[in-house]
Amino acid sequence: MIPDDMVEEVRSRADIVDVIGEFVQLKKSGREYKANCPFHEERTPSFYVVPDKGFFKCFGCGKSGDVFAFVMEKQGMDFVEAVKHVAARSGVEVREVRRGAADEDPHRALYEINAFARDWFRKQLLDERVGEGARAYLKSRGVGPEVAERFGLGYAPDEWRALREAAATHGLDEALMLEVGLLGKSEKSAEPYDRFRGRIIFPIEGLSGRVIAFGGRILQGDAKDAPKYLNSPETPIYQKGQNLYGLSWARHAIRKEERALVVEGYMDVVSVAARGFENVVAPLGTALTREQAHLLAKYAPRVLLLFDSDAAGLKATFRAADVLLEEGLHAAVVTLPKGEDPDTVVRKEGPEALRRYMDDALDVLDRKLQILEQKDFFSSIERTRDAVDRLLPTLRAAADPTLRDIYVDKVAKRTGVRRETLEAEMRRTRRRAVAATESAQPHAPQRGAAQTRSGSGAERKLLMMMLRGVEWVERAGELVSTEDFDDLHHRAIFLALLDDPEMRSPPPSMDPVAARRLEEILSDPEELAHGIDVFTKSVNRMRVSALDRRIRGMQELIEAAQTEDEKRGLAREKEKLAQERRELDPPIGRPRHAELDA
Repeated sequence: MIPDDMVEEVRSRADIVDVIGEFVQLKKSGREYKANCPFHEERTPSFYVVPDKGFFKCFGCGKSGDVFAFVMEKQGMDFVEAVKHVAARSGVEVREVRRGAADEDPHRALYEINAFARDWFRKQLLDERVGEGARAYLKSRGVGPEVAERFGLGYAPDEWRALREAAATHGLDEALMLEVGLLGKSEKSAEPYDRFRGRIIFPIEGLSGRVIAFGGRILQGDAKDAPKYLNSPETPIYQKGQNLYGLSWARHAIRKEERALVVEGYMDVVSVAARGFENVVAPLGTALTREQAHLLAKYAPRVLLLFDSDAAGLKATFRAADVLLEEGLHAAVVTLPKGEDPDTVVRKEGPEALRRYMDDALDVLDRKLQILEQKDFFSSIERTRDAVDRLLPTLRAAADPTLRDIYVDKVAKRTGVRRETLEAEMRRTRRRAVAATESAQPHAPQRGAAQTRSGSGAERKLLMMMLRGVEWVERAGELVSTEDFDDLHHRAIFLALLDDPEMRSPPPSMDPVAARRLEEILSDPEELAHGIDVFTKSVNRMRVSALDRRIRGMQELIEAAQTEDEKRGLAREKEKLAQERRELDPPIGRPRHAELDA
């Protein structure tokens, strides 16, 4: 048999429109979908699918039910077979247990502990004395009792053992509380303590509605040296890169609106949803992942990104947009006033103001072009070349072939670079990605092979600088693009550092080869004297190496050109690149980079 909680998880994660759409041609009709019934002959559609409620109904023959009932009826499966079929389509691994087994779910205890903690945090928030300051803070942010109740918000008192002692009276396993991150231990004392203290608590739900983790925001005035946000660690029931905050509440609204709003944090979700925008979610303390984008793609074809409009917010926006494009989604950017976020906009200006900003959202490529235009990137050959480098990741990311064709045409017209050249650049970078992946297989030498490539030593030294001082991360983010990295694993480390400048260990979602490379760099005892000199030389050498790669690619195009006119045009492009290279690294100065390739 399949445990009831597993059945519910499959049901909640299943896309009933997608499953039924395999067998009948569904057409959207308001909030519903309709088709000719697959169970009897008819000329006028009387078969309806209601995704908000997760069921189908035929008003002709009377058949109705949930996603499992449809599969059982259409495919002749029994219930267990139907659950397995739907689970396979929904990415859920199904466990079967023997009837009468004492514990049907090996993770039940973790869910029970989280459920207890959620209820306990709620009680603390509602306690007249204990939660007074927390309620006042939420009120100041426009979050009243009804909204707090809807999202299950709670409060962790600023005490070291309050939750631990409450859990002990209920016989909860202390070791499991440590595992889910509700308790912590210090090096000085082996005695566990409450990990969340003096914080507003945001329960994080899975699609099944069960609490899988928590986020905690410290109250204003209580920050001291503590981080503003504290999140649960990854556990057997929680992988932050595979979940989105708010999706369990928002998924039906996302399907209804045919677009998702992605904001940066918990408070943005709560504040925006409380003011009528139900289709809003947020990543969980990391950059948007492919898994999260895949989740969104199940419910809507379009995503609006509402991140901060400062430099860091724009970088996060464009990285998220490229991930969304890779999953076939259409990504657009909402530009908010400087210094504002969705929470402050709806509180200061009201929901209609936020709606106006959303109505003015620009496609991610249009927004990139707009920013490059504002920063005068098309004023010279060198800056135009740099602009193309910044646009290429978005061109490559577009999985929709029609959208990609539109993107390439638009960039070609704006930059003056022929679309054939842009397409060749895109293909060449993909070939480098494949080659890098193949070279990273176990049979290939890892570190040695990476270090022998031109410019790889400069990449490594730049990453060393970034890992040894957060001040270098911001500088590198301003001067270096991902296209300047030849080594794709170095590129992954660079992006991870931009997301978390204080990162000092591989994040769980990092590619294993990149994670090993990061650990090697972290453990490297080499001292880097004259930091600014090493940093500058590393950046320049990477740019030179990137230009060398482009020049070689241009030569390949020249050799493959079919006409003399085409060859002459490509030769002019190649000469521009060569001139840019000479300006960056005059021949007489080339030896000064030698130590970076060691």
